[in-house]
Amino acid sequence: MKTFPKPLSIQEEREYLKRYKEGDLEAREVLINRNLRLVAHVIKKYQQTGYDMDDLLSVGTIGLIKAVNTFNVEKGSRLATYAAKCVENAMLT
Repeated sequence: MKTFPKPLSIQEEREYLKRYKEGDLEAREVLINRNLRLVAHVIKKYQQTGYDMDDLLSVGTIGLIKAVNTFNVEKGSRLATYAAKCVENAMLT
């Protein structure tokens, strides 16, 4: 699997989330790209299931995109915490 960019710090994450909520689509792309490592981590659980890893990566990325689009920063959790559930749910449906 390829090397993914380093995750965002808490401060960077909050800044990009704020910018995205204000309509900055480049901030959305950063949030997605800097959390792709999370998708790779979640799909490792499914390596021995016979599913194609590229397919799982694609479906997991769709879950990540949904997470970025629906994340509510006021709930007090990190994006990665919420996104991990969204990624796993995307793979199970």
